[in-house]
Amino acid sequence: MTRQYEKIRHQILEAVDKVISDGRVILGPTVEMFEKELAEYLNVKHAIGVANGSDALVISLHALGIEKGDKIITTPYTFFATASCITRNGGIPIFVDVDPDTYNIDLNQVEELLKKQDIKVIIPVHLFGRTVDFEKLDFLKQKFNVKILEDAAQSIGSEGKIDNIVKKSGTFGDIGIFSFFPTKNLGAYGDAGAIVTNDGQLAEKARMLRQHGSKKKYYHEMVGYNSRLDSIHAAILSIKLKYLEEWTTKRIEIAKYYQKLFEDKKLPIKYPKVENKDYRSHVYHQYVVEFENEQIRDRVKEHLTKNGIGTALYYPLPLHLQRCFAEFGYKEGDFPISERLSKTTLALPIFPELRNDEIETIVQKISEVL
Repeated sequence: MTRQYEKIRHQILEAVDKVISDGRVILGPTVEMFEKELAEYLNVKHAIGVANGSDALVISLHALGIEKGDKIITTPYTFFATASCITRNGGIPIFVDVDPDTYNIDLNQVEELLKKQDIKVIIPVHLFGRTVDFEKLDFLKQKFNVKILEDAAQSIGSEGKIDNIVKKSGTFGDIGIFSFFPTKNLGAYGDAGAIVTNDGQLAEKARMLRQHGSKKKYYHEMVGYNSRLDSIHAAILSIKLKYLEEWTTKRIEIAKYYQKLFEDKKLPIKYPKVENKDYRSHVYHQYVVEFENEQIRDRVKEHLTKNGIGTALYYPLPLHLQRCFAEFGYKEGDFPISERLSKTTLALPIFPELRNDEIETIVQKISEVL
């Protein structure tokens, strides 16, 4: 993030100064401009800026009309907010294990579950930047008349294909969300998020919900939230959005270089291969590799840390085993793939400014352990 900032520092400071000098620092024309730019980038009708990605999930489910006791399918191998948005709306999370190759929710298992239970919404997560299968999602949506809320918090710019039409993640479902947490591919310098949809009624409701359920100040049609996008973040995001395609291309190049080095060294690692498709199925928000077992993973992590190389664990405890969800009766062994991945995966450094010599050092240090 700091390397990136040095390249655009002057533009960022100029934009921040303009917002503060103008005096309108919450919502207002700066936010409206970013919402317009984001909608154009995604080719979607409506974009609604909110305070963060977690709020975007909560508000989106609320806008979809989720009521107490409604069942919503999602994955246990994702960030906490994907499931907490369900319980915060009074719903019941129904977890489904992930595909062992993509780490995204297993849509074949989702289909079997839809045959047996009354499900209101599916929340697929485009995990680590890889798009969920749009064709299969559309089949499920049409066959079972279920709503789709896309969690695209990690995948801005990734693409999927449906009926030979390429769509960006977050724009396929009834409603989608993005996070602009500082480390995201498109990140603010603080918390920020957005909701996107082609449905005018959902968009209107989301705009009201982000501001205490109000269209007009002091007049409230429903109980909503205080979740407004700050103008400073919007100004920063407008600048960064202009660079997003360039940065995404660089991330894919870095993933290709990792892949080449792993192949050259023939290391016993499962890594995300760059797919040769006519659309961009992965934008590599995280570059997550998988080891044979937890012991090897931990040895690699420790060795990299000792050599000044940062790594991260996504996610050390799957959501179905979190204490706050104990009431739903899930237990260890219910979702074996998610549980295995929580013990065997490791996120390696990836950001557009990462140099080839640094990638070579990372792979060399890994090879010293394997």
